[in-house]
Amino acid sequence: MRILITGGNGYVGRTLTRRLYREHQVSVLDNLRHGRLRFSREEEGCFALFRADIRDFAAVERVVAETQPEVLIHLAAIHYIPECERHPDEAIAVNTLGTSNLLRACAPGTRFVFASTAAVYAVSDTPHVEFSSRVEPVDIYGLTKLHAENYVQYWAQTNRLDARIVRLFNVIGPGETNPHILPAILAQVLKGRRTLRLGNCHPRRDYVHVADAAGGFAAVALDGRDRARVGVDVVNLGTGESHSVYDLVNGLSAVIGEPLTIEVDPERTRASDRPFLAADPAKMRREYQWSPRSSLIDSLQDLWRDHDIPSELLERC
Repeated sequence: MRILITGGNGYVGRTLTRRLYREHQVSVLDNLRHGRLRFSREEEGCFALFRADIRDFAAVERVVAETQPEVLIHLAAIHYIPECERHPDEAIAVNTLGTSNLLRACAPGTRFVFASTAAVYAVSDTPHVEFSSRVEPVDIYGLTKLHAENYVQYWAQTNRLDARIVRLFNVIGPGETNPHILPAILAQVLKGRRTLRLGNCHPRRDYVHVADAAGGFAAVALDGRDRARVGVDVVNLGTGESHSVYDLVNGLSAVIGEPLTIEVDPERTRASDRPFLAADPAKMRREYQWSPRSSLIDSLQDLWRDHDIPSELLERC
């Protein structure tokens, strides 16, 4: 199968590319914003790389025309929330306009798998369910993704696409490319600190291992059922469990066999942070036969054993 992955050099994208290139004709569209190709020399021959910016419709159109994907998995985005808040114009251009450009370029019948986010949901103290939980983002990132979802809905009908919106929850494990909470924790531990300076610690999140996240996108992309339809399906990709930052630190403490404590740093504290976020993964299990294989401790063990985080990112944390 011909598959085009945008953001295939990124966090989930690299893991997904590795998962698919052995059995499929995989192409990657990426602007290499992280500065380098994050694959070995041997791996580079296993897929075609197109360095392009999804904000450039002419470039997107050329790549799609050359690769003629049967499936396009769109992961490319700016998804570090503080960066989106600092540069909303760039976040809107990449996350929303870029998505529209890709949709416009697709041939009728293409399966378009869009990586959305749990951040589109309204604040709630119960797990989020597709089509029944209210959508109401509380930050720029969530807004850009919700607007992009609307374009997916529109272009799926206009261009007769088989579109799947995957609302991804928090990803952890080796290979992170943004200064999220786990790199911030790990960076301090690797520097020898055992009292960690962190921000908001009480909010609970649904953490899914990067390999499980990639497996979920593969399950949606390769779904073999003959739906014979044009339209949009929406599905959550998460574990259904939620954990606080205290849980992460306690788990990592158990993994490394040393006590870790937290000191709240006002400079790292967000003024606004939703208290709870978790998926109801029932639809993903039922319709795509996907279930997470890794527990939180599994994820932390993998991160500690092979964190695979760029040194420049660890310095930023």
